[in-house]
Amino acid sequence: MLDYIGPVRTKKLLSIFERPEKIFSADIDDLYAVEGIGIKRAKEIKEFSSWDTIDKQIETIKKTGIDILCLDDPLYPSLLKETQSAPAVIYVKGNINPQDRYSIAIVGSRKPTDYGSAIAQNMSEELAAIGFTIVSGMARGIDSLSHKGAIRAGGRTIAVLGSGLDRLYPPENKSLAEKIAASGCLISEFPLGTSPDKENFPRRNRLISGLSLGVLVIEATSESGALITANYALEQSREVFSVPGNKNSRNSDGTNRLIRK
Repeated sequence: MLDYIGPVRTKKLLSIFERPEKIFSADIDDLYAVEGIGIKRAKEIKEFSSWDTIDKQIETIKKTGIDILCLDDPLYPSLLKETQSAPAVIYVKGNINPQDRYSIAIVGSRKPTDYGSAIAQNMSEELAAIGFTIVSGMARGIDSLSHKGAIRAGGRTIAVLGSGLDRLYPPENKSLAEKIAASGCLISEFPLGTSPDKENFPRRNRLISGLSLGVLVIEATSESGALITANYALEQSREVFSVPGNKNSRNSDGTNRLIRK
């Protein structure tokens, strides 16, 4: 709830003050002395007073069956924890399982061709059947098909949202979200009530790659958000896989470019 205090600065503060309450009770000079905080952010921390709002959020979350996991929680996904920008807090609906360490992300076009759709369904089913957890973003197209393939195979799947877990997007995936929560989980770093704003999705993509051993891009234009996920995977030292496509198809521009690289 504090502007400009993201995961990296949060972890920096925790490494120095150890406990969240000590951050808020610290002297402003001690906060200012922390690298990357500065006087503006130090003042924001000292002047923060919306504790009633936080109490209400926690009460609401308890009623919805959503779990809050912090970085030091033993259930916090181990692969995600290894990344530099792992969120200090994630919201989870469903269950995180130790076997989710063996996860593959599948991403791609929101408007796939018949070829892309068939590849997404086949590969997600095959990977889920041999024990991989399928991670994606529950968007239209390749994402949704990949979640469905994993569920058909009786495997596990994780959806990472770019909104609060009470603001499912796209809305027509409500039934799919319920199935994902029953055979894996929904995850978000955004508090309840957060709308699916455009700027949230690039941030969401780093969690998709961070939760996975590797990212499989099936179909993507040269401007696709799937390529953002692939770039995050490279930054996080994860594997990147790309399915070749028709050289005359715009939907394969991004995947073929990945192969050329």
